[in-house]
Amino acid sequence: MTGIIIIGAGRWGNHLIRNILEHPKGDLLAVVDRDRQRLEAVNQRFNLKAAGVRLSEDWHDTQDLPAQGIIVATPATDHESTIREALERGYHVLAEKPLTLESDTAIALWELAQKQQRLLNIDHTYLFNPDVERGAEVLRQGRLGELRYGYAARTHLSPVRYDVDALWDLAIHDIAIFNHWLGEFPVQVQGTGKIWLQFQGDGASRHLFPDGLADLAWARLVYPSGVETTIHLCWANPDKQRRLAVVGSAGTLVFDELAATPLTLIQGQLTQDETGIWQPSAVTPEAIEVAPGEPLRRVCDRFLEGIETGQSCDRSSGWVGAQLVRVLESLSQSCREGGRLINLS
Repeated sequence: MTGIIIIGAGRWGNHLIRNILEHPKGDLLAVVDRDRQRLEAVNQRFNLKAAGVRLSEDWHDTQDLPAQGIIVATPATDHESTIREALERGYHVLAEKPLTLESDTAIALWELAQKQQRLLNIDHTYLFNPDVERGAEVLRQGRLGELRYGYAARTHLSPVRYDVDALWDLAIHDIAIFNHWLGEFPVQVQGTGKIWLQFQGDGASRHLFPDGLADLAWARLVYPSGVETTIHLCWANPDKQRRLAVVGSAGTLVFDELAATPLTLIQGQLTQDETGIWQPSAVTPEAIEVAPGEPLRRVCDRFLEGIETGQSCDRSSGWVGAQLVRVLESLSQSCREGGRLINLS
C-alpha cells in the first residue's frame, strides 16, 4: 500500500479521492483543501474520517504522515510552489493539468524531479483513454493512408474557469491526443479568441490574460510532417461537443466520446470516373470495438506502479507536460498578438 495525500477537493479532486480510496495499492492518508466546506462535503460523500483519512486546510499539517506520493488537484496558479515543495521534501507527485502556466517553471520542475529522483506525472487523462490508445494503433497500421489534416471541437455551457481561459482549460486534451496520434510535437501554432464574460483575469495569471479570459478560442497547430490541425474551444456554447478526427488519403479516424461507439474509422476516397469527375468510392464506416476502462483509474495505476517500481511513464511525464505548456503559452502569445503565427522550433 502506497500512502497518498491529495491536495484539492474540488470537482476533479473528488474523482481522484474516489480512485485512490478504491485502489488496492493506494492508501489515502489525507485530503487537503483551504475551503473547510469542501472538506466537509468530501467527508460526507466518502465517509473519510471513519476511514481514518485526515482532513486539513494546510498541507504542512499532514507532513508527519508516512506518505510517498502527493496528488495536486488545485488551480493551475498554485501548482508551481506546491509541486516544488513536494519534490524538495522527497514526495512523488501527480499533478492535474496543466503542469504550470509558464514553460520555464514547468521545465524547472521536471529538472527538479530528475535531480530528486522522484516521479513527476501529469494527469493527461485522455492519453489513458482506451479509445485514444486504440486510435493510436489504427494510425500506426496505416489504414488512413497519407495523413492530411486534423480537426477537433470541445464545447459546452460551463464549467467557466476563473484562473485560466477556455484555451488553457480545454485545448490541452486535444493537443495531447493529436501529439500522441501523430507521434510528433507542433513546430508552429496560431491562436485567436473572444471574450464575453470576464474581461479581467485572476491576479496570479493576469500576465497571461491581460485582456481577460477568452470564452471562445481557435487553435491551429502545424506539425513537422506538414499535417495541420484546428481546434474549436468554447465553454459558452450549449451544443456539447467532444469530437476529434484525423483525415488521411484513404479515410478518417473519428473519436467522438459522446457517441455510442466513440471510435469510428470511415474509409473512403475520391477517384475520377471516365469523364474526369471526382466521385466518392469505397466509403465504409467501421465502428471500432474497444475494451472499457476508466482513464483516470489508469492514470492512478501508473502513478502508484511508478512509485513502487521506480519506472516513469513517458505518456504522463513532467517533460510531456512541460512541452504541452509551451504549446499553450505560445498559443496565448498568438492570441495577444492578433493571431500571429508563432514558431516553436
